Amino acid sequence: MGREKIFYKTKNGLSLEEINNTVSIPKNAGFWKKLLAYSGPGALVAVGYMDPGNWVTSIAGGAQFGYLLISVILISSLIAMLLQSMAAKLGIVTGMDLAQVTRLKTGMKVGFILWILTELAIMATDIAEVIGSAVALKLLFNLPLLVGVIITVLDVFLLLILARFGFRKVEAVVITLIATILIVFLYEVILSQPNIAQLFSGFIPKPEIVTNEGALFIALGIVGATVMPHNLYLHSSIVQARKYNRNNRAELKEAVKFATIDSNIQLSIAFVINCLLLILGAALFFGYSGPLDTLGQLHRALNDSSIVGAIASPVLSTLFAVALLASGQNSTITGTLTGQIIMEGFIHMKMPMWARRMLTRIVAIIPVIVCIVLFGDSESVVEKLLIYTQVFLSVALPFSIIPLTIFTSDKQLMGEFRNKMWVVILAWITTVVLTVLNIWLIITTFQ
Repeated sequence: MGREKIFYKTKNGLSLEEINNTVSIPKNAGFWKKLLAYSGPGALVAVGYMDPGNWVTSIAGGAQFGYLLISVILISSLIAMLLQSMAAKLGIVTGMDLAQVTRLKTGMKVGFILWILTELAIMATDIAEVIGSAVALKLLFNLPLLVGVIITVLDVFLLLILARFGFRKVEAVVITLIATILIVFLYEVILSQPNIAQLFSGFIPKPEIVTNEGALFIALGIVGATVMPHNLYLHSSIVQARKYNRNNRAELKEAVKFATIDSNIQLSIAFVINCLLLILGAALFFGYSGPLDTLGQLHRALNDSSIVGAIASPVLSTLFAVALLASGQNSTITGTLTGQIIMEGFIHMKMPMWARRMLTRIVAIIPVIVCIVLFGDSESVVEKLLIYTQVFLSVALPFSIIPLTIFTSDKQLMGEFRNKMWVVILAWITTVVLTVLNIWLIITTFQ
C-alpha cells in the first residue's frame, strides 16, 4: 500500500490540494469536541440526497400512495450510509480519492473514459440544479425561466467567494442551507397534521410496493436517485481536509470513526427531509386527482384552499420556493468541488476553479435554454429534463459503486481497514440490486 501511495502522489499530488490537511483537529479533546471538528464533509455529501430532482418523486409518491413508500426511503438511506462510509474510509486510509485510485488501478485509457462518463453525470446533476434554481426564482419573483437560468450562471462565483474564508466556512454555509430546508418542511408537515399511526406503519415494507406497478415505478425512482455517483468521489476527497497523522494507525482509525459518524448523522437529516417531502404529499394531496408532477404545480397547490384546505397560504408556498432555492445553491457548491476532483484524479488535469465552474455551468444551461426557446416559458416542459438527468445518473452509478466495492475490499490497498466479510457481502448485494434497479428504471422510463 505504501509504495502505491508514494508513486501516485509524485504523479498527481494530493486530492483537492488547496483544502487537503487544512482543518485542525484538537488533541486530547473529548468525544463531542472531536466530532464537531470532524463534522462538515457529511453535510456536503448529504446535499446530493435532497436535490430538486428528488422532490417531485417523493411528494408524488405520497400523493399517490400515501405513506406506503416511506419504507423505500428508509432502505435507500441505509444503502447510502453504507456506500458513503466506504468512500470516506477509502480516502482516509489510502490518501487518495476514488478517482485517483481508479486511475491508478485501471490506467490512462479507462481513466479517460470514466472521466467523460462521470463528467457527464456531474453536468446532469448541474442541469437539475439549474432547473430547480430557475423555477424557484420564477415562483418567488415571477422572473421568466430564461432570465432565471441566466442568473444561475452568476452563482459560479459563490464557491470562489466562500473558499477565500476557508473550507470550514463552506461547510457552515451548506449546513445552514440544509437547516433552512429542514425547518421549512418540518413546519409545513406540522401544519398538515399527518396521520401518525399510518406514518409509522409505512416504515414496514409492504408487498404492494412490488405488486402495484405504479408504486414500483416511483419506488424505483426513489432508490435509483438516492445514491449519486459524484457523491462517492466527493466524500473520498473532502474527508482528507482534516489534519490527522496519515502514518499513524490510531489516528487513521479515529478519523474513519468520526468521518462515518458525521456522514451517518448528516444522511439521517437527509432521510428526515425526504420523509417530510413524502409525508407532505401524503397528508395534503393523497386522493387528489389533479396534476402534481412539477415543482410549479406543487407550489400553486400549497396556496389553494380547495386542495390543501384551511392551511393554504402564500406563506406556505413561498417557504416551499425558498427551500427549493436553498437546495439549488447547495448543489452548486458540491458540483464544483466534484468536478475538480474527477478532472485531477482521472486525467491529471488542473484548471482554475472559476474556469472549471464556468465551463460546467455553461454546458449545463445550454439544453435548458434550448428547451425554453423551443417549447416556451413553462416549468412543466423544462422539468421533464429532470427525468432524463436522473436516468443518466442511473447509467453512471455502477461505474462508481463497483470500483468502490472492489477497492475497499482489497487487502493490499486497505490493509487492516479493508471491508469485513459482512460488509463485503452487503456491499455486493447493494451493488447488484442498485445496478439492476437502475437498468429497470431506465427501461420503464423510456417505455
